[in-house]
Amino acid sequence: MLPTVNLRPPFNITRASHVVLHASDLARSRDFYVKIVGLVVTEESDGECYLRGLSEACHHSLVLVQAKGEATCRRIGFRVMFEEDLDAAFAWFKAQGLPADWVEVPHQGRTLHVADPIGTPLELCAQMKTCERLYLKPERFTGAHAQRLDHFQTFAPDCRAACAFYGQLGFRNSEYLAHGDKLLGAFMYRKGTCLDLAIVENAGPKLHHFAYIVPESHHIFTACDLAGNFGYAEAIDRGPGRHGPGGMLYVYLRDPDGHRVELCDGHYQTIDIEIEPVRWDAASLSTNVRWGLPATERWYFEATAFEDTPTIPPTQMPKPQTLETYIQQRAAVKAA
Repeated sequence: MLPTVNLRPPFNITRASHVVLHASDLARSRDFYVKIVGLVVTEESDGECYLRGLSEACHHSLVLVQAKGEATCRRIGFRVMFEEDLDAAFAWFKAQGLPADWVEVPHQGRTLHVADPIGTPLELCAQMKTCERLYLKPERFTGAHAQRLDHFQTFAPDCRAACAFYGQLGFRNSEYLAHGDKLLGAFMYRKGTCLDLAIVENAGPKLHHFAYIVPESHHIFTACDLAGNFGYAEAIDRGPGRHGPGGMLYVYLRDPDGHRVELCDGHYQTIDIEIEPVRWDAASLSTNVRWGLPATERWYFEATAFEDTPTIPPTQMPKPQTLETYIQQRAAVKAA
């Protein structure tokens, strides 16, 4: 069912590292991520703000950049283990006929800009300036006490092709969504937990969300309370609830520009090679939630565009059970 994974990839990606987002109002977005999500500001200027979670030692996991136009996602970033992995990545992407360019990025060591076959803009680095971890300084805690960046979820017009590409780079599947023989969602990882990159079939490439781990499940509800108190009640996009895949408690929020961030508690380890991926039937409601109602249509189809990256439609648009269709079905049953 799933494409083959290269367990000895040409270079060693270790984890999801950081995301760079445009913000139409930098100060407002900064406040959202500090007061509600609970990130801390590492450094800021007139046009940029670097943030990190309480347990993160590296300089940033989220970069907000003042937008000059549409508030898009500039790039998603991954770490590699060694400097030589960057050289190997450069050679590999060039050999595949894919973009690969060396760039200068503040607070990072050598940085490589690459893209996957559908144009998803990726950033690879082996080093980043380090700072003090703040998880033992409760006087600095705000919001949901976000600890660390965990994963990204992207849209791709052909999930199987995207899964096969990242499988060449050593990404393994912890779980996946399928309908018959059709692969609709791949939950892939490098760091030994169940997610670094989730890929869902839809018009793409787009960034559906990025996720931070919170230390206690009650912080998910804290984020919702704070969102309401700070005028973001309608920004609660989905949940709180419990996922089927991964089994995490979660809530999804939309920031002032509509970028979607997930807060979730921890999940299981996937290091051992004999562990088989878990298959989920995409037609099952339990795929989406263990309890509660399905998500709205906007959660399934709205996502952040990548900067200067055209969107490719899938050959067949997915038709998930949304809250809207669920209500219609329930109403039809009652009327019958």
